Amino acid sequence: QVQLVESGGGLVQAGGSLRLSCTASGSIFSNYDMGWYRQAPGKQRELVAAITTGGSTNYADSVKGRFAISRDNDKNTAYLQMNSLKPEDTATYYCHADPCPPGTICYGADYWGTGTLVTVSS
Repeated sequence: QVQLVESGGGLVQAGGSLRLSCTASGSIFSNYDMGWYRQAPGKQRELVAAITTGGSTNYADSVKGRFAISRDNDKNTAYLQMNSLKPEDTATYYCHADPCPPGTICYGADYWGTGTLVTVSS
C-alpha cells in the first residue's frame, strides 16, 4: 500500500551537508511513524533518526546535534537534514514507514525504500 522513494544522496566532503528526502505514496502518510536508517558496508543497519505521527523525534547518539528529521504531511515527505558530515556517516540511507507503535498489537505492514547512497570523503 505504501511506496517510498528516497533522494538526495551523493558525495560530499567532511563538514559538508546534505538533505535527504523520502516521498511516500499509496496510503495515508500521516498515519505512519517515519524513520531514517543507514547501513554501511559490512555493518548492521542502524536507526539514525525517527519521527512519530505526533512529531516526536529521536536520534542515534552519533548524529545528535548534526542531523534533523522532519516531515511535511501535506507533501507526503520526510526529510533528513545532515550537517557536519563525517566519513563515518558514509552509508546507504533507507527510509522506513511504520504504522505500529512499539509494544502494541498491530497488523499493519511496514515499508522500506530502496535507499540512497551517502559518501563522505575525508
